[in-house]
Amino acid sequence: MRVFVTGASGWIGSAAVRELQGAGHRVLGLARSDAAAAAVAALGAEVHRGGLDDLESLRAGADGSDGVVHLAYHHDFSQMAEAARMDLAAIAAIGGVLEGTDRPFVVASGVAGLAPGRVATERDEPDPAAHPRTASAAATLALAERGVRSSVVRFAPTVHGDGDHGFVARLVDIARAQGVSAYVGDGSNRWPAVHQRDAGVLVRLAVEQARAGSVLHAVAEEGVPARAISEAIGRGLGLPVVPVSAERAAEHFGWLGRFFAADCPASNALTRAELGWEPTHPGLLDDLGEGHYFRSATAA
Repeated sequence: MRVFVTGASGWIGSAAVRELQGAGHRVLGLARSDAAAAAVAALGAEVHRGGLDDLESLRAGADGSDGVVHLAYHHDFSQMAEAARMDLAAIAAIGGVLEGTDRPFVVASGVAGLAPGRVATERDEPDPAAHPRTASAAATLALAERGVRSSVVRFAPTVHGDGDHGFVARLVDIARAQGVSAYVGDGSNRWPAVHQRDAGVLVRLAVEQARAGSVLHAVAEEGVPARAISEAIGRGLGLPVVPVSAERAAEHFGWLGRFFAADCPASNALTRAELGWEPTHPGLLDDLGEGHYFRSATAA
């Protein structure tokens, strides 16, 4: 199968590209810059130049492929509405090409905020008012009625592994800068997590097997207590572990404060039953214990 992957040079995308190629598929990777093109080529994939705002390029990539994986997203918290609009337009463009072909179309989403305070399942539907990106997931699933084998993969907020520059790396940076590793309140709130390589496996399985209109959870661990994460960071950096109040979370953690204080556990039971996905790589705390997050200061 020839698979067109947007976000191919990114953190999850690079793992998906390797996994797809390891299973014998050919990958066409979208690249908007010279650096991204070099990264895609280094993975052994074919380079397709363009960006999320270049709808003709997206249509061309989809038209020449047997399936599409859409992982790219404009992650700018100051332009959330514009990022969501761009994403929705990209999905519509790709979906229009795939309509009536029964080709797979796998689109990324998230589990954070899906069911606050309880374990979210694949059957839970997001609140449209919670995040403008929810419209993209709804549009993807609606394509199932138009002859597209579309599926939505909701990723854990923490996709960890060696080379991660996301939320956990940012927590490490904050702890290093503050001189303490902190958690909010009593630290009992839970963060779901998945190893990058397990996430790549699920993307590949979705391309190969997911039913039209299915929702999948890229979650290996239902919810790791925030305090345990902070304790692992404290051990790794040799720093004291302390609580901060909810009122001081933004002061201590910056924009990450409200996310790290959230309780957003999520289940993977239906995903595992449907696709036979079995995460095999280290969990978040074990991954933190391996030491790669603490080698040097990183930028999120």
